[in-house]
Amino acid sequence: MGRDVSAITVSTEDRRRYREKVQRCLEAFAALLRDSRFATDPPSMGMEIELNLVDDAGRPAMRNAAVLDSISDEQWSTELAQFNIEVNLPPFPLAAKSLGALEQTVRDALNDADARARRHDARLMLVGILPTVRQADLTESALSANPRYRLLNEQILAARGGEDMHLDIEGIERLRTHADSISPEAACTSVQYHLQVRPEDFGAYWNASQMIAGVQAALAANSPFLFGRELWRETRIPLFEQATDTRAKELREQGVRPRVWFGERWITSVLDLFEENSRYFSPLLPVCDEDDPLDQLARGEVPSLAELTLHNGTVYRWNRPVYDIAQGRPHLRVENRVLPAGPTVADTMANGAFYYGLIRALADEEEPPWSGMSFASAADNLRRGARDGMDAMLVWPGAGEIPVTELVLRRLLPQAAIGLDRWGVDGVVRDRLLGIIEQRCIAGRNGATWQARTVHAIGGDRPEALRLMVQRYIEHMHTNAPVHTWPID
Repeated sequence: MGRDVSAITVSTEDRRRYREKVQRCLEAFAALLRDSRFATDPPSMGMEIELNLVDDAGRPAMRNAAVLDSISDEQWSTELAQFNIEVNLPPFPLAAKSLGALEQTVRDALNDADARARRHDARLMLVGILPTVRQADLTESALSANPRYRLLNEQILAARGGEDMHLDIEGIERLRTHADSISPEAACTSVQYHLQVRPEDFGAYWNASQMIAGVQAALAANSPFLFGRELWRETRIPLFEQATDTRAKELREQGVRPRVWFGERWITSVLDLFEENSRYFSPLLPVCDEDDPLDQLARGEVPSLAELTLHNGTVYRWNRPVYDIAQGRPHLRVENRVLPAGPTVADTMANGAFYYGLIRALADEEEPPWSGMSFASAADNLRRGARDGMDAMLVWPGAGEIPVTELVLRRLLPQAAIGLDRWGVDGVVRDRLLGIIEQRCIAGRNGATWQARTVHAIGGDRPEALRLMVQRYIEHMHTNAPVHTWPID
């Protein structure tokens, strides 16, 4: 969940002061690490889920303000566009039946929110990209009322010298267009998995998360359509990269790093990531807090590191470091941002179980498995997985180039089961959730393949086929039956 900011006018002095505060925050953060000031509680997990609002016809419903007012729960908030909302679930311990309990919590929250949305002629939909969204739906006027989004839009366009956003995505079909705002980003709706870890373990868990990003994208792809075109299986990945690109053409040619960034190396410490953010990326929201983090440390207080965390929130890593404070103690989390929302809560929880189990198993290995894999190969795997989905060929240490389904069935699912056992997850819960991943691989069907096959089966006019598919999708979504079991007719 992004930090809210007030509407402001940004000056050169604001940017100078902000950069100085970010550097002081970095010094304070390094001191916290050095002095072992972080919480060492048992690991816990959390989730954020972004959703779309659609009307009875299956098209975007620009009603998030009214729907959120009806929900009236601080766990729910706006997202970029008026047809987006987000729910931020409370943390759960990673143990015993917690994954099952979290699944029920999510289902209850979504069912209640959907019932309230219906009062405003809207429905909730868990999907990576709303298939019926049109370019005409994604203009500056569609942005939510939160001043953060307006300011972010202004600053990204200013960083580009006023140049329009260019979208060029080639998949099964090709989309080439442009936009005069960041609103196309609103088409991207995701689920984010959080894992609280000890500082000394952070590097291993982040590296493991990077290593499996391509596998995650391939297994859970759920975004095959954008503006009526069939593109990548997880089109959300290139769309998000291009819709938030702060670089004008000349800067891209010079190799300046993109704002949506996989990274460029394995790390040894969380400090590596925050230092890279400060070194490589200019501020987009240069809003300063009154507190000085070094003065707070000197007084024995826990600093909020407001400028550092705000800046971190405008560098869109697929696996992001998070600094936060709970019950007066600072802690660190890995935020996994690779996956699209949906198709069902059951699928979402299965994806989470696979993620949490596999990174635990990889992080625990005596010889770090990422040492046998180039960082460039991990980045390439993400693109392959997003482009080709269940048909992706990925590179893996000791296996060479291998079909993603074979890699998962033969090697990664057993490791994920071991990891969940080490977290203490109940065996019945483990088997049910990982069984969904197994059957998805056997069937060769995820959200993206179901959407594409259904649209082709309907045939005829593409916009109408997409609309009918969305209506069927929502019906199936509410059964909570995993997507690999959905009929195609």
